[in-house]
Amino acid sequence: MKFSLAIGSLLAAQALAFAPTTFTPRQTVSASVFTSDVFTPEEVTLAGTKETIVRGGRDLFPLLPKAFDGIKNIGVIGWGSQAPAQAQNLKDSLAEIGSDIKVTIGLREGSSSMDEAREVGFNEGDGTLGEMYDVIKQSDLVMLLISDAAQAKLYKDVFAAMKPTATLGLSHGFLLGYLDSINETFPENMDVIAVCPKGMGPSVRRLYEQGKLVNGAGINSSFGVHQDVSGKATDLALGWGVALGSPFMFETTLRSEYRSDIYGERGILLGAVHGIVESLFRRYVREGMTPEQAFTESSESITGNIVKVISTQGIKAVYNQLDAAEKAIFEKSYSASYLPAKEILQEIYDEVYSGNEIRTVIMQGVRTEKYPVGKIDGTYTWQVGEKVRNSRDEDKIPLNPFTAGVYVATMMAQIDVLIEAGHPYSEIVNESVIEAVDSLCPYMHYRGIAFMVDNCSFTAKTGSRKWAPRFDYILEQLAYTAIDNGKPVNKDLIADFENHIVHQAVEECCKLRPSVDISCETPSTTKEIVIE
Repeated sequence: MKFSLAIGSLLAAQALAFAPTTFTPRQTVSASVFTSDVFTPEEVTLAGTKETIVRGGRDLFPLLPKAFDGIKNIGVIGWGSQAPAQAQNLKDSLAEIGSDIKVTIGLREGSSSMDEAREVGFNEGDGTLGEMYDVIKQSDLVMLLISDAAQAKLYKDVFAAMKPTATLGLSHGFLLGYLDSINETFPENMDVIAVCPKGMGPSVRRLYEQGKLVNGAGINSSFGVHQDVSGKATDLALGWGVALGSPFMFETTLRSEYRSDIYGERGILLGAVHGIVESLFRRYVREGMTPEQAFTESSESITGNIVKVISTQGIKAVYNQLDAAEKAIFEKSYSASYLPAKEILQEIYDEVYSGNEIRTVIMQGVRTEKYPVGKIDGTYTWQVGEKVRNSRDEDKIPLNPFTAGVYVATMMAQIDVLIEAGHPYSEIVNESVIEAVDSLCPYMHYRGIAFMVDNCSFTAKTGSRKWAPRFDYILEQLAYTAIDNGKPVNKDLIADFENHIVHQAVEECCKLRPSVDISCETPSTTKEIVIE
């Protein structure tokens, strides 16, 4: 009886902590204006909204000592998706200018990741590798890059170990979302900043390495200053982003970041594209294509053609380069797919906003000891995909108009949910477009769905596995049946797409893309995961 009462009390406390919050859509997109004493912000116009950004580049590395004023020791805590890339990029950038700032990796005693850190140059002998709490105690900037679920479990111990004047650095706003849900806050005596690369950790490292000869290349980053006790937090965050190799940095808040980020990876970035490919592959096979052709016209068309057009020319360019007959096919699949996709995407945003999705991640973190993360590329679709990749001719990958209509409709639906929620266009475009086409899809193109999903964070891979089947199901049940039953094209939806204000924002951001295209074949010191 006592045990039952205890469990009941725990569940009641959880229910109270994660009580749903009513989400009220806002049509006004927020703008960003910030200043810096170190870097030179510039104003860009995205969809009629003026925002402030800072461009990165290796030519800015000499400014890092000023941006990192007062920082002697940077502790990078963890060794998951982001930590290996960020630690190496920081270390290399600081070494390039002869800085004496030390970058140290902090891990659990006996962690299996110790050997991986040693392999890329961190070691106990020179004080660049140690037990996590020892490292935290010595660090002026604590970059807490352990999994989100682990942050929710260990945050009190981390805060207690930090020096009174130290800065807490995050690469995701998840911890704030968790603290909000339990009515707690960060300690008031510390700066709290976030620098959030808009791509998986391995891509952060690969693009940094591959851009060394072209004044740097990396992944765009958002940054947020949640607490600024010292008055130096903005410049420190910008310096962190520059050191990572970010082509440009845009401002957000930690709440806006975690809502858009957790939402985005469950949508078109990971979960939705997985569901789209699975559903289209089966459809094309039913229509008489060979399995190899079906994979080429679905997955390959997205990762080898459609996203490359979007990356350099924008979303609308996909539609504009079709002929009249192809445009008719695109319009049919776009019209049928937009609202079903948006229904799921709105549900995802509501689940994130209310705290439910944060709870899902934390509970899944507990379950993984009993139920380890399994493979997601074992279906016939991805078995065929492996054969297709082995005989691929990059120059002959088609742009299938039906596939394009489904993919672009889902991307636009994701964008519209974020616009209605009031997110800034820089964040909307990065979380719905740039991260997909410049960081994630290249990994899927190189080695399939699992290679993309499983090289992302625990939060991302958890959400992708949860929501991909929902997109698969709703497209199969609502979108494709509408087409097969002869439902006419919704001309208003097509007109909305053609005239959408986001196209200007995407095209402007295309000008700020990385200076090189990522190569997953080039040798790298990054950590990449393949679940066997």
